[in-house]
Amino acid sequence: MTTSSGLALVDKPGGLTSHDVVARLRRVLHEKRIGHAGTLDPMATGLLIVAVGPATRLLRFAQARTKRYSGTVVLGVATDSLDADGEVLATSTVPDLDVAMVNAAAAAMVGAQRQVPPMVSALKVGGRRLHELAREGIEVERAPRDIVIEDFSLRPTSRPEVWDFEVTCSVGTYVRVLLSDLSVRLGTVGHLSALRRTASGAHRVEDALTLAAIEALDDPRSALLPARGLLEGLAAVSLDDPDVMRMRRGQRLRLSEDPAGDEVAALDEAGTLVGVLRRRGDEWQPDVVLATEAS
Repeated sequence: MTTSSGLALVDKPGGLTSHDVVARLRRVLHEKRIGHAGTLDPMATGLLIVAVGPATRLLRFAQARTKRYSGTVVLGVATDSLDADGEVLATSTVPDLDVAMVNAAAAAMVGAQRQVPPMVSALKVGGRRLHELAREGIEVERAPRDIVIEDFSLRPTSRPEVWDFEVTCSVGTYVRVLLSDLSVRLGTVGHLSALRRTASGAHRVEDALTLAAIEALDDPRSALLPARGLLEGLAAVSLDDPDVMRMRRGQRLRLSEDPAGDEVAALDEAGTLVGVLRRRGDEWQPDVVLATEAS
């Protein structure tokens, strides 16, 4: 059975923006209401979480707290964007490094910290995106953001200035800033030359389909997964039929159980997602109610 609403896990190719991916899915799925969670730069590949149809109302819940990336850093060359798409700003000699030295520097960067976003980014300051200002040669002060690096390790390649890495980090982390900062710790400069998102919360890139694979399906809607997957961070409660009807009417509910958190995913007795409930004292207020097709 296919549906025009739900979750799509897409393995984004390099060279496309996240917006490009959404535009292509709109055409192939014949659905205007499509959005994504967690932007990937054009250079980056890997897991992009996409909501389709009424399920787009759940996107604000889909920003996983933890993401995992793999990639490559090139030492000795700094660019204005901190990645391979930028212009070279500076070069520096690369000291003799071994695996222990590099990973000791990476380990020192694990934990809670504050990170300043790069100028070449989609963040807005004063109503304008930073990358627009950067193209005009304008640099503005950026407020640091709280991030957490949970795991960070590197391994050498056949070239002494090129290292592969894996990192697990909190949402909002700029991996290219992390690698630039690591390069400085190692006594040189550097830039990100490849990046792939391998996981976002419980979702894995191994479970994603490429755009080409989705477009090649006889019915591309068959690639959609249940919308419940957008709420992986929420506890779930099962409602009987009378409570489902009350929720669909916008009425507050009293639950027999007391789930953790102030928001829960509400399922009917068949396990189909009805929507999201928000705690209001001893009661639960419908916050998002989905059409029945957003299962």
